[in-house]
Amino acid sequence: MKAARWHNARDIRVEEVEEPKAGKGKVKIKVEWAGICGSDLHEYAAGPIFVPVQEPHPVSKDVAPIIMGHEFSGQVVEVGEGVTKVKVGDPVVVEPILRCGECPACKKGKYNLCESLGFHGLSGGGGGFSEYTVVDEHMVHKMPEGLSYEQGALVEPAAVALHAVRLSKIKPGDKAAVFGTGPIGLLVIEALKAAGTSEIYAVEVSKERLQKAKELGATSVINPIEEDPVQKLHELTDGGVDVAFEVTGIPAVLQQAIDSTAFEGETVIVSIWEKEAGIQPNNIVLKERNVKGIIAYRDIFPAVMELMKRGYFQAEKLVTKRIKLDDIVAEGFETLIKEKDQVKILVKPE
Repeated sequence: MKAARWHNARDIRVEEVEEPKAGKGKVKIKVEWAGICGSDLHEYAAGPIFVPVQEPHPVSKDVAPIIMGHEFSGQVVEVGEGVTKVKVGDPVVVEPILRCGECPACKKGKYNLCESLGFHGLSGGGGGFSEYTVVDEHMVHKMPEGLSYEQGALVEPAAVALHAVRLSKIKPGDKAAVFGTGPIGLLVIEALKAAGTSEIYAVEVSKERLQKAKELGATSVINPIEEDPVQKLHELTDGGVDVAFEVTGIPAVLQQAIDSTAFEGETVIVSIWEKEAGIQPNNIVLKERNVKGIIAYRDIFPAVMELMKRGYFQAEKLVTKRIKLDDIVAEGFETLIKEKDQVKILVKPE
């Protein structure tokens, strides 16, 4: 079968690989649609970050080259011995977290904080940028009736956004700023809307993405090239937002996000970073602000799909391009680097 494998930064190749089989406790899936994530883009542009290159990943036991793709949906085509959660023919999405199950975080049910955290499609074990993939039964969620496979490919990134909002201190009626309106930032805006946030400010340099932010629920938008976002947010909110979400991974933006909050405000870091970011701690200390990070999600996929049934996180508003697996580098990764008006690119692995 065909699969897109990461060999090195700027070196992802579509190759022929052996088709996997469903062993005990495993589910084999024919991939229908897979999304290119910001994390995939980081691995392509400046990896490795999650890709294991020196030592095999402790859970997957794999080392590069590895198959990419962790945002995907598909149909069950084979189940291994003991599998009861799904059956052949079921439409499913995959919660792609690799975890050890033995560390303190795993034992407390916070498996996204596993000491050996990895992702199916980033850390080995297979991936969604392939015709077929095999995953553990616990990673599979059956899609409810009425959700398309395209919609299913958005469950994983929407879960990141909803988890970020759930773990923040945001309350109905609060004010929030979202720095960066790529796919995750736009999904955070929708999650904030679902949470009853009264004012949502989007900060972004791309005019096309700012327009998309408005369409998805931002009450006001700010272009930091044209005006100082910190000053503007303090003016608009009479002292700063309650919560700022940093979704760019750009060092200077982190300080802006922190400074945009009111006293006792909170900044939630959603990004994965390619390099260090410097901040002024006094800007946190003197206002008794909080800064927290979130990674991935846990116990949230069913809630995401329920919100999708209610009209949130809709594919037709977020998907800007659909491509074939053979074109994933030129029409996928390179396009996302060069064209900032792109939001979500979906890949059809056939």
